[in-house]
Amino acid sequence: MNSRERVLRTLEFREPDRLAASFPEPYWNDFANTGYQLQGYAPVWHTVGGERQEYVDEWGNTWARVDKTSKGEVARGVLESWDQMDSLVLPDLANPANFGPVKRAVAANLDLFCIGHLPGFSFNIARKMRRLDQFLMDMLLEPEPVRELLSRIEDLLADTIASYAKAGVDGVMFPEDWGTQESLMISPATWRALFRPGFERLCAIAHDNGLKVLMHSCGKITKIIPDLIEVGIDALQFDQPRLHGIDVLAQFHGQMTFWCPVDIQKTLQSEDAAAIEKEARALIARLGGPEGGFIGGYYSDNTSIGLDPHWQEIACQAFMRYGDYMRNPVPAT
Repeated sequence: MNSRERVLRTLEFREPDRLAASFPEPYWNDFANTGYQLQGYAPVWHTVGGERQEYVDEWGNTWARVDKTSKGEVARGVLESWDQMDSLVLPDLANPANFGPVKRAVAANLDLFCIGHLPGFSFNIARKMRRLDQFLMDMLLEPEPVRELLSRIEDLLADTIASYAKAGVDGVMFPEDWGTQESLMISPATWRALFRPGFERLCAIAHDNGLKVLMHSCGKITKIIPDLIEVGIDALQFDQPRLHGIDVLAQFHGQMTFWCPVDIQKTLQSEDAAAIEKEARALIARLGGPEGGFIGGYYSDNTSIGLDPHWQEIACQAFMRYGDYMRNPVPAT
């Protein structure tokens, strides 16, 4: 069984031979990641007085930072006023010329599950165009222009997903951070009214093109997990599984695959080897196991969370020990 089949079996609950995982060398890795390269565009930071730096992204948003290492924040969205909607020009993401690197990545990794990355679904893109604080107000005060903007973005994403399929990837993945530490950022009713239709449409297009759909989200979005199952998300990538509760996530076994490291906010930060191993074992036993449904994850930026990589190495080793289903077919809880 190669890595591509292993991941597909995990997502489809068809008994993979071992835990599917995205660990760094020398540990298990079943994935290849790739993305389009927009023709004629490259981000360039410019110094604007003192230490402040700015650049304009492909959507027309101006980003700023006061250091030379962070990704910065949106300082000015391209849509400062809804009056600018008619003149808004979206980037030509779906252009086949952008997908040469994707085709090469697929050809070089035929045995791996190849993910084509999207910049988000409509929320992650629209919130930058208006800035997050303003966009949260827009959803309640200006729902009609919000719907128009989301529809335009979804049209573009639909074409981009189709281009990824033609380039040969196995799935698409997008980031949308919908939660705070306590709850969904907006009410479930508002999410269902404004965003669920777009999720249904884009997931259907991906599935019709033979692609799986994987979603990253930070925060406690537990209340819409049933919706995400219904619209067709195949896997949810969470870096903080304890925020939801491992037992809470376990109730969705057989319906949703979860892709998680040992919790980056609580368990890894404890620097307790026994606790890290125990959680790795529990994630496999409660969310996945020999039937499938769980992917072992690794948080790639140890520096940003102030973590010595040693602690994630302990997690990787534990995931591999308890995820060897041929030798340990029933992981202990």
